[in-house]
Amino acid sequence: MIYAIINDAAQAYKGVIPVDCWKEPYMSKDELRHEMDEGVVFWGYEEDGELVGVMGLQHVQDVTLIRHAYIRTAKRNQGIGRQLLSFLRAQTTTPIFIGTWADAVWAIRFYEKHGFRVVSPEEKDRLLRIYWSVPERQIETSVVLADQRWFEIRLTRHADS
Repeated sequence: MIYAIINDAAQAYKGVIPVDCWKEPYMSKDELRHEMDEGVVFWGYEEDGELVGVMGLQHVQDVTLIRHAYIRTAKRNQGIGRQLLSFLRAQTTTPIFIGTWADAVWAIRFYEKHGFRVVSPEEKDRLLRIYWSVPERQIETSVVLADQRWFEIRLTRHADS
């Protein structure tokens, strides 16, 4: 079901992200298994006994990553993403990062609406290399958003320097 939801919802990226970054299926079953083997724990949202949305949580070093957030196309804009994000945020006390495609403006707006802020391009490159295992092309075409905790910790560290 997670595989089906990801590949249904990822259709929104087709024609939006760089063509050399798109593939069918967007995420293969082997890639999904690999993500889970790497520590991505998926949480789901059920409606009438049917799984309609998923978001992954991955603890990496001293931060938490929100990974692979997808809502079935037919169930978008009904508050499911907000509820999943809220639930996942409550599962950790470490700073949270979210990576997404730079051209996925709807995703960026969603996270900004929920208190995340886009980090600088230089910081984005650094964070993607430290906390994610993604190809260089994906680093070039992505953004990273951080929660308020990260910005506060960063300010505290700069003040102490």
